[in-house]
Amino acid sequence: MENNHAYRVLEYTVFCIENVARHLNRNPAEVYKMMTDQSDVLRTYIIPSYDVLHTQDREYIVNDILSVMMKKGVQFQ
Repeated sequence: MENNHAYRVLEYTVFCIENVARHLNRNPAEVYKMMTDQSDVLRTYIIPSYDVLHTQDREYIVNDILSVMMKKGVQFQ
């Protein structure tokens, strides 16, 4: 059961990275670096918020993550 949850969290994390990358018209690897090297949003926000965020629609999730990234000082240029 625990492995199934871990897989769903991983799948959700990839979904977030890919959709934020699509929104920013960037490479997913580049967005991953923004979420880990520039801000730690992945570890401190996306993964811990899985239980709440994964129930929302794609647009809400992307906008929410972008908002958190901006608050953490991520540069999108």
